[in-house]
Formats: sequence, C-alpha cells, structure tokens
Amino acid sequence: MDVATPCAIYRALLRHYPDTIPGGISYGDPFEVLILTILSAQTTDRAVEAVRPILFSRYPTPAALAAADEEEVGEIIRPTGFYRVKARHIIGAARRIQEEYGGSVPPTMEDLTGLPGVGRKTANIVLSNAFGIDEGIAVDTHVKRIAGLLGLTDETDPAKIESDLKALFPQEAWGRINALLVQHGRAVCIAGRPRCAACMLTPWCRYYSEGKKIVTRT
Repeated sequence: MDVATPCAIYRALLRHYPDTIPGGISYGDPFEVLILTILSAQTTDRAVEAVRPILFSRYPTPAALAAADEEEVGEIIRPTGFYRVKARHIIGAARRIQEEYGGSVPPTMEDLTGLPGVGRKTANIVLSNAFGIDEGIAVDTHVKRIAGLLGLTDETDPAKIESDLKALFPQEAWGRINALLVQHGRAVCIAGRPRCAACMLTPWCRYYSEGKKIVTRT
C-alpha cells in the first residue's frame, strides 16, 4: 500500500469526526482509566457511564478497591455484563497495583499487561489516555473489521493487525486512529448493516469497490 492512502483515510476520518476524543469514556486519572477500560469490554459506553459514579465514590483508590468484597463490586458493575469476571479482574488489578506498585498504575506495556484482565488493547488505551504514551494501537472489533475492509491489513490476529497499522500511520496518530475507527464502526460502518451511502471511506473500501455495497438509509 502506498503511504498516501493511510494518510488520506486518516484525514477523511478527522474531517468527519473532528470532536472524537481518544478513549471515549476512558478518561480521568490512570486508575479510573484502567478500571473503566476493563469494564468497557463487550458492553456499551452508556452502561459503563451508568456505574462509574457509584463505583468510584465507594472505591476511589486502588487500596479501597483492593479491599472490596467481590460480590458487592459485582452488583455495582452488573449493567456492564460479565460482571463476575470483571469484578474479579478489577479487584485483582487493584491489589496488584497496591502491592507491587505502591498504589500507582504502572506506565509500561509490560507491567500493565501483567495485571488481571489487561491485554494489549487495554494497555494501549491506558498508556495513551492516562500517560500520553502512544506505544501501539488498540485493536478492537471495529478496528479489526474496518482495517480489513480498507485493505490496511490482511491479518486476523490483533497483534499482527496492530503491527501492520503501526507501520502505516505516524506514531502521533496511533492513539486517535483507534477512536476514529471505533466511532466510524458505530455510526456508519456497522457490522452486518454498513451504511455505505453515508460513508466517506468508500474510495478506499474493498467491500464497496468489489460491488458488495449495502445501501441503507442515511
């Protein structure tokens, strides 16, 4: 792929979504960003925002969450889905942070991915949003699907997709490209029912150019 294509795609997304904030709901201090990003897996931003106030009013620090009762935390975060697993993960992460890092979320990929419930996607979001460190590109279902449609990668493994995308986009765009593709995946390039007629990326879309376009209401 020529270097001009990723730049053109990035500019088109920026023009269409100028107010998109990297990380979406994952903002605040590093502890909040970490916990919210873990909770955001396989749920909606609305569900996470709904539990945010009560969760952090009761457990504002790693020390407080580390000492929490798992069932009580699970009931608070129940609206986010998979609440038992998530409760175990966020309490486990808080305990590790408290015991091994003195109560401060570690700012490295290696340390973050050593925490319960934290993979590269979560770690990339935390590093970018909480510490301003763009070490990689968070690859979720939206990024994986749209990057494939645009011919930015032919890989299916998230780590390999991330590697391909890092080679195509400048590092200063790594944090924002995730947020832009997620926004586009939710608003226009919707899985199973893409709104191709409303899409500004059709000039580069293999799905569209191969005549498989789906025209839906704009």
